[in-house]
Amino acid sequence: MTRPPVRTGSAGAAGAVHFSLLGPLTARRDGRELPLGPRKQRLVLATLLARPNAPVPVDVLTDAVWPDDPPRTARKNLQVYISAARALLGPAGDGGADRLVHGCGGYHLRIAEGELDTLRFGSLARAGRAAAGRGDVAGAARLLREALDLWEGPPLHDLRDSAGVAEEADRLEARCLTVYEDWAEAEIELGRAAVAVDGLRDLVERHPLRERLRAAWMNSLHQSGRQAEALAVYDDYRQLMARELGLEPSPAMAALYRSMLGRGREARRPAVARRTPAPVALPAGTGAFTGRREELRGLLDVLGGGEERVVVVSGPGGAGKSALAVRAAHLLADAFPDGRVHVRVRREDGTARGRAEVLAELGRWCGIAEARTEIPATAAGAEVPATAAGVEVPTTAGALAVLAEAWQEWQARHRALVVLDDVPDEASVRGLLPRSGKCAVLVTARGQLPGLAPVHRIALPAPADGEALELLGKLIGAGRLRTDPAAALRIVRACGGLPLAVEVSGMRLAVLRHLPLAEYADRLDDPSAALDELVAGDVSVRHRIASGWRDLAEPDRWVLGRLAGLADDGCFTLDRATVALGCGERAAIRAVESLIDAGAVTSPAGEVTAHAALYEVPRLLCLFAREQATADEPGTAAADEQGTTGDREASGRQGAAGDRTGAPAVALSPG
Repeated sequence: MTRPPVRTGSAGAAGAVHFSLLGPLTARRDGRELPLGPRKQRLVLATLLARPNAPVPVDVLTDAVWPDDPPRTARKNLQVYISAARALLGPAGDGGADRLVHGCGGYHLRIAEGELDTLRFGSLARAGRAAAGRGDVAGAARLLREALDLWEGPPLHDLRDSAGVAEEADRLEARCLTVYEDWAEAEIELGRAAVAVDGLRDLVERHPLRERLRAAWMNSLHQSGRQAEALAVYDDYRQLMARELGLEPSPAMAALYRSMLGRGREARRPAVARRTPAPVALPAGTGAFTGRREELRGLLDVLGGGEERVVVVSGPGGAGKSALAVRAAHLLADAFPDGRVHVRVRREDGTARGRAEVLAELGRWCGIAEARTEIPATAAGAEVPATAAGVEVPTTAGALAVLAEAWQEWQARHRALVVLDDVPDEASVRGLLPRSGKCAVLVTARGQLPGLAPVHRIALPAPADGEALELLGKLIGAGRLRTDPAAALRIVRACGGLPLAVEVSGMRLAVLRHLPLAEYADRLDDPSAALDELVAGDVSVRHRIASGWRDLAEPDRWVLGRLAGLADDGCFTLDRATVALGCGERAAIRAVESLIDAGAVTSPAGEVTAHAALYEVPRLLCLFAREQATADEPGTAAADEQGTTGDREASGRQGAAGDRTGAPAVALSPG
């Protein structure tokens, strides 16, 4: 794992800069190491390179450089370091465009596989796993060894005093451990266990509770004729688990131990019968999927690399989270030979499904439903158990616990991908995520789900104008788009770039062939009519936004209504939010950050000044929030109707009658 690197693949164009994170941070041009500047500049560069081809928020960069108490000039200083990084990186190969650009999600560094060792490592690891999935174990062992040979030592060990960089370095090291386990298992299967014994021993000493490493070490010792040592490894592990965690080794580990008792050295592991083709339960991919190239590449790299077990894709309703997740799942067939499944965590009406119902569906899919205990017969007059896709939903705590444990055991033994779509909150999925093994879960959610950790996060900003126009062109035809490109641009911008809104616009225009693009753009530009126009058959943008609105806590809805009224473009600063909410700066920060967590407020494109962050309520959500605020005004017909039905917003403001602004006290309490 720490042997000198063996660089593979083409070196790229002469004069290109090649970066390395798998060891100390280094940059080389034509074999010559380049100076990377002072420590803070290197921290910025390391943080950008650790998240290649993905936006890195300004706050993440700031925390990496000044983790405790950033100076007032932090953002201005950061811009200096970014400029220095741009000079070092040089232009990209595609027409000399900047490699490092600032966008909605932060700073985005574009870099090719041959220019960064972590990208090359991930590519080799994926190729090795794909070879193993095809049955080419020798090819898999060779490719995985090439990946491991790229390592020059602990990643970024010269910058680990920064907590942010240390976290990225730990993630890289975890990837290496997973690849080492894959490589060791391939060598054992080829009968070459001796080459892995010493390395496995060293890694087990550093990671004593990592069960897969222990199992590989046991197998390598056993195959090498050192049966007593192999059995001792298990005994040490059993005592360690009991002493440190009060647990027993997993059933799979215990079965491996039993299989070694009384067996000769020729047996490496219990024989695994060839499985029938893995089940696939994915929605059909949409032909209109377009854009999101960087986000899709990031998903494929993270999930295909095997180092991350849980990935959360977040963004507002209609941002294209589900389409992106399904697209990635279709492309990851080789990485997950035991199957891929898509499960919605909400019902059609937007309400959350219970964890028992989701577990029952997962149990049906993977064939473990029969493993749980039978549900006791209901007493007379008791409610009959519900069903999920033909499987009884457990209605007792005991039945649910048995099914949950069976699901965890199944995940530990298989390599499958589960897409949990439209997750309302952390509690809905926390017990469904894998504790061990090679299964991966891809979660989509409107909110950030900050209570889930550790996970890899991908936030979906509004797509660029070009991507939104590409989507519109797929639906109405490129020829019609070219007849009035200015009007087409007005349409996608009036949609706020929201993919669902652009798609609905395209569906309407595809039917209304006579309607000029400019006339439809005029309709969308009218704030009072835009949401009425964004309906195509049974697909309604207002309905989707309303579902997200209902997800918000009442104080958040009140705050969002106030913020939506600040400006026509939905943008506001913290100072303006403080005035609009009638509270102090500290309370306003908490209120705005609560909406950021919920996915209702974003940071728009453009440079952020050194003294004030700029926030944004997306245009269509802004229009909807203003509608709700208007409906709440006393004396309006909508308010009267809502009052008779017990409208939540109205009752909330009545409960806060003592506040001059009408703000719920719980939202803006200065404590």
